[in-house]
Parts: sequence; structure tokens; C-alpha cells
Amino acid sequence: MSAKRPAELSAEEWALVEGAIARLRAGVLAATGALAGGVGLALATLWLVVQGGDPVGPHLGLLANYFPGYTVTGRGVAVGFLYGALSGALAGGAFGWIYNRVAALRSRPRGTP
Repeated sequence: MSAKRPAELSAEEWALVEGAIARLRAGVLAATGALAGGVGLALATLWLVVQGGDPVGPHLGLLANYFPGYTVTGRGVAVGFLYGALSGALAGGAFGWIYNRVAALRSRPRGTP
């Protein structure tokens, strides 16, 4: 049995193909990204604050160029959580949205707008 080419598939077969292609929930990815980004940046900041030293976290402190108000201090843990959550939510949501658009385009039979 040979595989059919996409142009040879019937409408019923295309419906099965569309149902088989996984769709991502952009909202769930945004929430997961927010949690991971927020906790990740907060823990990284907290780790450097607890570890101490002179200077404290010069590389992580460069994030202040992108995140106004962020510092590698105790206050920076909370600010970092908020900025990390925002960045993670935007990245996760954008990834899910783009993936679903590409999957929808690829699941369409050729020649259909």
C-alpha cells in the first residue's frame, strides 16, 4: 500500500489529519511560561543575594537595562519575579499562537486559501 500525496486526500481524510495534529493552548503556555520565568528569575536573584560577595551579581544586574527597577537585592527578588513572569507569559503565549497558526496552515489541503 502506497501513501497518498496531500493533493490526493479526500475531505474526510483531511478532517482526520486536522484532528490528529496537536494544537497547543496558548493561554496554558503563557501561564506556564509566567510561572517558570518568574520563579526562575526570582530564585536566581535570591541565590545571588544569599551568596553575597562584592559585587553582588554583576551579570544578572545587567537586566536592569531591560527591566527598570530591577536590582540584585531583596527587593529585586519581587521585581524580578514580576518581570520574569511577564516575559515568560509573553514568550509562552507567542510560541503557542505561532505554533497553532503554522499547524493550521500545514493541515490545510494544497490549493485552499
